[in-house]
Amino acid sequence: MNRTYKVTGIILKATPLGESDRLLTILTQELGLIRVAAPGARKSRSRLGGRIGLFVVNQFLIAKGRSLDKITQADIVNSHSGLSKNLGKLAAGQYLAELVLSQALSEQPQAELFLLLEEHLSRLEQLPNLPTPENAIAIVACLTHGIFHLLALAGIAPQVQLCCITQHPLIPNFADPNWVAGFSIDSGGIVNLAGLAATSGNRTSSRVAEGTGRYLTDTVPVRIDARLAADRLAILQQLAEPDLRNVWGAHHSEAWIAVERLLRRYAEYHFARSIRSASLIDTYLAASG
Repeated sequence: MNRTYKVTGIILKATPLGESDRLLTILTQELGLIRVAAPGARKSRSRLGGRIGLFVVNQFLIAKGRSLDKITQADIVNSHSGLSKNLGKLAAGQYLAELVLSQALSEQPQAELFLLLEEHLSRLEQLPNLPTPENAIAIVACLTHGIFHLLALAGIAPQVQLCCITQHPLIPNFADPNWVAGFSIDSGGIVNLAGLAATSGNRTSSRVAEGTGRYLTDTVPVRIDARLAADRLAILQQLAEPDLRNVWGAHHSEAWIAVERLLRRYAEYHFARSIRSASLIDTYLAASG
């Protein structure tokens, strides 16, 4: 029986284990999420010390154990060292890692999830480290794009092209400064608010008559969690694209921040857990002005 195995993985979490070891949570292409021990990793002269930092990608040789497998060798593929040079980039990386931990599976291949996380971490790493408001928004835009892609891979991305109620296309109207669309977290995406009949606070006991776009009042309430101006909806409708780096500056900073926070609420609702790293992003933005 083979007592060792090889995997390529990215370290998502590390915690102390015993007197000198570390317990690592690693997303691997071959086996999905694994938890293994890094023996002696907390010792000053450990040969694993510089190879088991957060977001480091290694080719691991792992020995099977009775209760916990152990790393015997680690060869660095990509260190993502640039993320640690900027608080915003590091916080955004941790945010994405939390989402991955919420959806990754164990004991089955997770190559697509692995590659998606690698791609968005690399995009964050390539951003400048300048302490400017413009760079802070670029980090938020990159993070927001990654959030949406991870939600899409999990099969729970919000519906942003069609109204959740009518299933008709909803196009942002930039010509009307008062135009807004709705967003319903539990209904799964955007809602056309035109013709909304009966509301109570931020709830409506309405439905849309087939083919008319008008709301009726004889069914289960639809909760409207946010109202989206045209620029917010435009961002949401672009997030499925593979690359948005050329259009990050086309939207105001407030719009990117609003969309990130909306997707944050959406992800927390659907994964049923809070995103602790999100508070670091808020702190970073406040400090960046």
